[in-house]
Amino acid sequence: MTTYTPHMLRVPEDVWHLRGHRAKDGEGMVIGVIDTGIDPTHPSFAFNPKIPDRHNRCMPLFAGVCEFGPYFPVGSCNGKIITARYSAAGAAAVVPLNASRDLSPFDVSGHGSHVASVAAGNRGVPVVVNGFMYGFASGMAPSARLAVYKAMYPAGGTVADMISAIDQAAIDRVDILVLSIGPDQPPADKITFMSVLDITLLFARRAGIFVVQAAGNRGPEAASVSSFSPWAMGVAASTTSRSYTPVLVLGNGHKIKGIGLSAPTPGDGLFRFRLVAARDAASTSTANAEECQNPGALNPSIVAGSIVLCLFSQGFYNGTATMTAILDTATSLGFLGFALLANPLYGDFIAEPLPFHIPGIMIPSVADAQVIWNYYNNHTIRDIKGIVTSYGSCAAIKEGRIATFTNTAPAVARFSSRGPDITDNQLNPADVLKPDILAPGNQIWGAWSSVSLDNPILSGHHFALLSGTSMAAPHVAGVAALVKQYHPSWTPAMVASALSTTATKHDRLGRPIMSQGPDMYRLHQSTPFDYGSGLINPSGALDPGLVFPSEFKDYIRFLCSLPNTTSQDIFLATGVACKASTDTPSDLNLPSITISSLTGCQIIRRYVKNVAGKAETYLTAVQAPDGVSIYVKPSCFNIGPDRIQHLEITLNVTEASESFNFGELVFIGSLDHIVRLPLVVWPTL
Repeated sequence: MTTYTPHMLRVPEDVWHLRGHRAKDGEGMVIGVIDTGIDPTHPSFAFNPKIPDRHNRCMPLFAGVCEFGPYFPVGSCNGKIITARYSAAGAAAVVPLNASRDLSPFDVSGHGSHVASVAAGNRGVPVVVNGFMYGFASGMAPSARLAVYKAMYPAGGTVADMISAIDQAAIDRVDILVLSIGPDQPPADKITFMSVLDITLLFARRAGIFVVQAAGNRGPEAASVSSFSPWAMGVAASTTSRSYTPVLVLGNGHKIKGIGLSAPTPGDGLFRFRLVAARDAASTSTANAEECQNPGALNPSIVAGSIVLCLFSQGFYNGTATMTAILDTATSLGFLGFALLANPLYGDFIAEPLPFHIPGIMIPSVADAQVIWNYYNNHTIRDIKGIVTSYGSCAAIKEGRIATFTNTAPAVARFSSRGPDITDNQLNPADVLKPDILAPGNQIWGAWSSVSLDNPILSGHHFALLSGTSMAAPHVAGVAALVKQYHPSWTPAMVASALSTTATKHDRLGRPIMSQGPDMYRLHQSTPFDYGSGLINPSGALDPGLVFPSEFKDYIRFLCSLPNTTSQDIFLATGVACKASTDTPSDLNLPSITISSLTGCQIIRRYVKNVAGKAETYLTAVQAPDGVSIYVKPSCFNIGPDRIQHLEITLNVTEASESFNFGELVFIGSLDHIVRLPLVVWPTL
């Protein structure tokens, strides 16, 4: 749920009000959210009297009920939230739970409310934080209903509770299921596709549920994805073109950009105020005053009415220092404002915009911090002992709550986990492309629980600006609900195919999508291991032309084709015997082709279905990966409505490589449909 990304993806213009159709913004769809619960009092989840279906009469197949408990009284399920449950048996066995707080669907963290609102929060909800209006927020499918399954608690969570929630969502017959929680490591003793969680998701797919998973937040490290299986859509996170950029204006006129959601100092940069380093205002007997964590560590007569320079030191590095403590110290001692500066001992730090109730700014760059220190030291007079006798430097903090926009978005976010997909904890690559798709996930406004138990700095707030693949996944869940509403007969594989083959690999200026890397201020060339098929294109997914269907039996055949598994392994995991297998795992009918070791020649099989409603002629075009030649048979075909066309793609190694190489297979239709498949191949001798 965001004030911007629906418009970035052109959902209101091109999907909610598609020409020739009545408004379709998720009505009749049920999105299941397995997370930390939900705050039923939040306006993003309020009952809409314009929706007559308070008792779900338009969803006769939905079977959900509500469980009640602390902070979640009778009436919390209101027509927007149509089921709410919690699974806690697993957590109760291994972590301490607070019965007065945890044993209900209520969200004391905020994460689950944020995820739910991104997917299906009500349309046009005012976003107000610390008295400032940031805009009007909407979920991607604002008229969809929410089925909430709490499986994560402040003390932790278990896969057992996640599986219980997934099974219940299948029984309740949700349409879409989004998981922005889960293990962030591969299973220790199993093939990734055969973990108990992944097999449970396979059966959710068999039940007709479109499953969306966050790809993980361990980027930019390679092979770091935590969504492994081809029957769940793993979502990478992109930046947007919006940013919040406060500025520290020094007395010499130099301007330093930073991070923080705060009001300006008086005059919004016109007036300058005394600049004081916390370490120069320290009490004589106090250590680590430079971090501004303790009011008793600073001399009130020096810091009051000043902009205080705090330092990102060991406490922030090891997690014992917090921004909340800086704000408490600043309030207690009467700082006019503060700046948290990067420390050369620890390097640049990564910061997200946090709401400050006093003027504040974070400077995460060591180079920028050094400019500030040079100015400060040049205008500060000290005695022979180094004690300051005169503070001659001054500064101002400019407005940090007004968004600025550029034309360079999106880029793959630094934290977003990368491919290749893996088969085991030894990081052996799989013949499946992960992540599957890219969606906005950096600095996303969403609903928040005012309890905010895990993030005290957000306590009392009803909205939060967060980053993570947790924020990207519900964007895809909401768009999938829109596609499913337009095409109610489509299977989850058809929805996934439509999203993938219509995704874009270019930014708004037509340039290739780039990736953030380990260095903070440079962009790098991207590959499908960064963004999958590309950035989600909601309007394109409504009319993909062709789709690549897959059924439950196809996934079983995929499992049966995996190396280092036996028929007995598959039967024990799924209860289904291996009657036949695909020739190789790469033959699973996915909207991508991945071969982790291509030796000599290999024939890959695919089949497509025409969902355009009209006959269409397609030509194939290939951008072959380096070291590979590719031939598609047939290279041209005419396909009627609802008909199937089988394809053979022959790949030959022309030159061995030391890594994966990338290309693309494109089907160009006579009715202007363009269907794109990423090609990911490691050619070997």
